Amino acid sequence: ANGSYKRKERSEYQVMPREVACKKCKAVTVGRVCPICKSSELTPDWYGIILIFDPNKSRIASLLEIHAPHKYALKVS
Repeated sequence: ANGSYKRKERSEYQVMPREVACKKCKAVTVGRVCPICKSSELTPDWYGIILIFDPNKSRIASLLEIHAPHKYALKVS
Protein backbone atom coordinates (compact mmCIF):
# COMPACT_ATOMS: atom_id res chain seq x y z
CA ALA A 1 0.00 0.00 0.00
CA ASN A 2 2.91 2.35 0.71
CA GLY A 3 4.35 2.20 -2.79
CA SER A 4 1.06 2.65 -4.68
CA TYR A 5 0.59 6.33 -3.73
CA LYS A 6 2.16 8.73 -6.22
CA ARG A 7 2.70 12.28 -5.10
CA LYS A 8 1.53 14.82 -7.66
CA GLU A 9 3.82 17.57 -8.81
CA ARG A 10 2.80 21.07 -7.75
CA SER A 11 1.93 22.01 -11.36
CA GLU A 12 -0.65 19.18 -11.56
CA TYR A 13 -2.89 20.63 -8.82
CA GLN A 14 -5.81 22.79 -9.86
CA VAL A 15 -6.00 26.16 -8.17
CA MET A 16 -9.50 26.93 -6.97
CA PRO A 17 -10.63 30.53 -7.46
CA ARG A 18 -11.07 32.42 -4.21
CA GLU A 19 -14.65 33.03 -3.23
CA VAL A 20 -15.60 36.57 -2.23
CA ALA A 21 -18.82 37.94 -0.76
CA CYS A 22 -20.78 41.00 -1.80
CA LYS A 23 -20.82 43.69 0.87
CA LYS A 24 -24.33 44.77 -0.17
CA CYS A 25 -26.32 41.54 -0.51
CA LYS A 26 -23.87 38.91 0.88
CA ALA A 27 -23.96 36.74 -2.26
CA VAL A 28 -20.84 34.58 -2.63
CA THR A 29 -19.08 34.52 -6.00
CA VAL A 30 -15.71 33.95 -7.66
CA GLY A 31 -16.27 36.81 -10.12
CA ARG A 32 -15.46 40.50 -9.91
CA VAL A 33 -19.10 41.60 -9.91
CA CYS A 34 -21.94 40.32 -7.74
CA PRO A 35 -24.28 38.13 -9.82
CA ILE A 36 -27.28 39.19 -7.70
CA CYS A 37 -27.05 42.98 -7.22
CA LYS A 38 -24.28 43.76 -9.76
CA SER A 39 -22.15 45.54 -7.12
CA SER A 40 -18.36 45.45 -7.38
CA GLU A 41 -17.95 45.90 -3.60
CA LEU A 42 -16.67 42.40 -2.86
CA THR A 43 -14.58 41.18 0.06
CA PRO A 44 -12.69 37.98 0.89
CA ASP A 45 -13.50 38.65 4.58
CA TRP A 46 -16.65 36.61 5.24
CA TYR A 47 -17.76 33.41 6.93
CA GLY A 48 -20.68 31.01 7.11
CA ILE A 49 -22.66 29.80 4.13
CA ILE A 50 -26.37 29.51 3.49
CA LEU A 51 -27.81 28.06 0.30
CA ILE A 52 -31.18 29.40 -0.77
CA PHE A 53 -33.00 27.32 -3.39
CA ASP A 54 -36.52 28.75 -3.20
CA PRO A 55 -36.60 32.15 -1.46
CA ASN A 56 -40.40 32.37 -1.73
CA LYS A 57 -40.85 29.27 0.46
CA SER A 58 -37.93 29.89 2.83
CA ARG A 59 -38.48 31.48 6.24
CA ILE A 60 -34.74 32.02 6.58
CA ALA A 61 -34.58 33.80 3.22
CA SER A 62 -37.44 36.02 4.36
CA LEU A 63 -35.71 36.76 7.67
CA LEU A 64 -32.43 37.59 5.88
CA GLU A 65 -34.25 39.55 3.16
CA ILE A 66 -32.93 37.28 0.40
CA HIS A 67 -35.00 37.33 -2.79
CA ALA A 68 -32.93 35.28 -5.28
CA PRO A 69 -31.74 31.66 -5.14
CA HIS A 70 -27.97 31.62 -4.60
CA LYS A 71 -25.14 30.90 -2.15
CA TYR A 72 -24.84 33.59 0.55
CA ALA A 73 -22.44 34.44 3.36
CA LEU A 74 -23.89 34.68 6.87
CA LYS A 75 -21.49 37.44 7.93
CA VAL A 76 -19.56 39.86 5.73
CA SER A 77 -16.94 42.26 7.12
